[in-house]
Amino acid sequence: MKNKQVVASILLGFSLSACTGRGTQHAGSIQETPARVAGLVLQEGEGERRVRRNAGKGPFILKVDRQNGGSPDLVMGYEDIAPGAEIQPHTHLVADEILFIHRGSGVAKLGGRESPVRAGATVYIPRNVQVSVRNTGSEPLGIAFIFSKPGFEELMRDNSVLEGQPVTPISAAEREQIRKRHSWHTVFPQ
Repeated sequence: MKNKQVVASILLGFSLSACTGRGTQHAGSIQETPARVAGLVLQEGEGERRVRRNAGKGPFILKVDRQNGGSPDLVMGYEDIAPGAEIQPHTHLVADEILFIHRGSGVAKLGGRESPVRAGATVYIPRNVQVSVRNTGSEPLGIAFIFSKPGFEELMRDNSVLEGQPVTPISAAEREQIRKRHSWHTVFPQ
């Protein structure tokens, strides 16, 4: 119950601080946002289910964003990170992120520090701070991720396919093109 209250408080805080404009500006353009709906109620496993095209990366679910629920500002999703797998180091340039550890255990690297995480932990990642997370446990590390601004979900879509579609591996050249296209909001160390 306590974990649900923490997640509800986080989402409410983001909702109250979010801008209500219809368009989202980035990279010199304005993307029109779908009309807002009356909200969403998604059960475990519901949402836009996607499978990564990167070897060793698991599936994820985009739950709330411009396409799912019509939120012009917030992005929320969920993923299970397999034992031994990691979210590679990266930095978000325009959005803060919160990770809520739903189950499992691992290690989060935030800037220059490293901390163990387990079910119930919250990791706040301010923009311009490098982050990585590694599952050090024996079960999947279940995380909910929340962004204060859109952008990263589009990179996730470019690196994946909808569940049930053929999964073709990403070539190094294609990965580089995807990263370049999304470099206005996320950068990876060289």
